[in-house]
Amino acid sequence: MKVTAASVAALAAGAVAAPSNTTPRSPSKAAAACSSAVTLDASTNVFKKYKLHANTFYREEVNKAVEQITDATLKAQAAKVADVGSFLWLDNIANIAKFDPAVEDLPCEDILGLVIYDLPGRDCAAKASNGELKYNELDRYKTEYIDPIVAKIKANPNSAFALLIEPDSLPNLVTNADLSTCQESKTAYEEGVAYALKSLNLPNVVMYVDAGHGGWLGWDANLKPGAEELAKVYKNAGSPKQVRGYATNIAGWNAWDEEPGEFSDASDAKYNSCQNEKTYVTKFSAALKTAGFPNHAIVDTGRNAVTGLREEWGDWCNVKGAGFGVRPTADTGLELADAFVWGKPGGESDGTSDESATRYDSFCGKPDAYKPSPEAGEWNQAYFLDLLKNAKPQF
Repeated sequence: MKVTAASVAALAAGAVAAPSNTTPRSPSKAAAACSSAVTLDASTNVFKKYKLHANTFYREEVNKAVEQITDATLKAQAAKVADVGSFLWLDNIANIAKFDPAVEDLPCEDILGLVIYDLPGRDCAAKASNGELKYNELDRYKTEYIDPIVAKIKANPNSAFALLIEPDSLPNLVTNADLSTCQESKTAYEEGVAYALKSLNLPNVVMYVDAGHGGWLGWDANLKPGAEELAKVYKNAGSPKQVRGYATNIAGWNAWDEEPGEFSDASDAKYNSCQNEKTYVTKFSAALKTAGFPNHAIVDTGRNAVTGLREEWGDWCNVKGAGFGVRPTADTGLELADAFVWGKPGGESDGTSDESATRYDSFCGKPDAYKPSPEAGEWNQAYFLDLLKNAKPQF
């Protein structure tokens, strides 16, 4: 990297795993499924027609959290979080079992957001959310992970799906090429993402490939290489028509349109003109268009209500003082941004603060990280309450 801070920011890769619980949960209500097959036009913004589904798994997590709250006002506010649409993380082979009960709870007017997240050598630049597959197990990724998901989507043609493809993968290849773990994973990442895009190119699916955030690929030196990396994999997949664009700020903390940006006063700010996600979407979309990749974005606003909390761009783990942000909506004020979404379910940990744990990552022990925190994906009640209290707008 030409810019030291950019390589540090690239370590924002980790700890976005979903909970490991695979127990099917009862639908919260009877869903009125579509009466005929769904066809999504990926040349349009489908979030203008469909509402992001408040999936049954996050709903139950929130409902359990509500039961533990004694303050009446806070309890009422917390209950409303269960109705917010968020993406469901299929973060390992076992968690594909979450698919069926989630679809059972899906009305026709909603779209189910799914995170496809189990690449071989996953999160090569972080430890907190390393995956189950080794870097040389690409065949398992294809046959035991992607293929079963494809089969389930094909078995549900009357439902709409928005897929967020492999957080942190391709951005890591752009900025962390010096790490041996990322070098080992390069082939599996590129071939795996291409296989996922090609295989999941189904009529009732719209796909967004993860592209980090403004503090990662937004550095001036990273914009063009980042766009070219996404375009390379997309073209290798045959330029699937159901790919709409990319996802930004997933499990992140960056403000949408704050001016000046959170790190605008930093000594190296002159090397990063993308000081907020709105600027990043504008600039990265232009680079993607040049590279030949669909250039519309979805932006995670699930935890970005409060800024000025981090010491550096790259601090990604359970940031103290964070708050729930803008609820999912297609009203972003920018044509290139299809929707604000909740990608990371607020309350699920980014990674453990236990230094003796195998998956401990030093970023989870930094001064701006909340402590104590459990393993990635496990529920942290105290942190959930902070997100609720600091929410903007408030519930």
